[in-house]
Amino acid sequence: MTSHGVGEGSMRVRLRRAAHDGARRPVRVLLLHGLAGSTAVWRRFTELSGGELELWEAELPWAAHGDTRWSHDPDPVPWVARALDAVPGRVDLLIAHSFAANAVLELLVSRPAGRPGAAVLVSPFHRGTPEEFEWDTAVYYLHGFQRILDEGLRVGSDGRIPAELREAMALRVRDRIGPYGWMRFFDAYLRSPFLDTSAVGLPTLVVAGEHDFAARPADARALAAALPDARLRIFERSGHFPMAEQPELFAGAVHGFLSSLTPASSLSS
Repeated sequence: MTSHGVGEGSMRVRLRRAAHDGARRPVRVLLLHGLAGSTAVWRRFTELSGGELELWEAELPWAAHGDTRWSHDPDPVPWVARALDAVPGRVDLLIAHSFAANAVLELLVSRPAGRPGAAVLVSPFHRGTPEEFEWDTAVYYLHGFQRILDEGLRVGSDGRIPAELREAMALRVRDRIGPYGWMRFFDAYLRSPFLDTSAVGLPTLVVAGEHDFAARPADARALAAALPDARLRIFERSGHFPMAEQPELFAGAVHGFLSSLTPASSLSS
């Protein structure tokens, strides 16, 4: 396990699961959770993924119980860069969810070296033009933030937490993340129309849930259309957490994506 404390905040990167014996050349994967999330969101994917995958995970400072001082810096992208650099050897595939997917996209646009071979962006927030943001957009996400957190608790517990208790837990997480954390999310969302997506330059799979009330499936469609080398998968029976809601389908999509990459792609370069 590698720990990082840079400026204000901390992060841990650790090996979640080694490739199974007999893997000719392990595919090194780094998993990044979203705002107020945790590494537990990848549990089912870990169980279902093939033995050729060497799985690493980062516990980022914006985790539900992380050091909230990370949000005092307006730029979350360096945390993604540090996570990538903390993994020994090159990361072949970077899988990021929600807020982390936006930070990854910004890093890919701005960082010419030390990039992964390919990326899977799960439930990203993206709009094609600044005109698509209105005052009602800010109101929706400000008042809906607790609902997103509640949904994460529901999915993560497989519905075992009673609704009343879950609501109280979501409120505590919301208060812990605070207005600075929410602003870092909304800042990243507002920046999305201005990103030079043509500079991403690596194969990307965009995954979304058809019933996602947070990151709309239209966002994923717009992002996939704007990327130079992207595939799009919309899961019809999923919301904001497709890797947990339909884990078999998600694992199959990731493995299908990896299989589609030719030896000439950046994954093996």
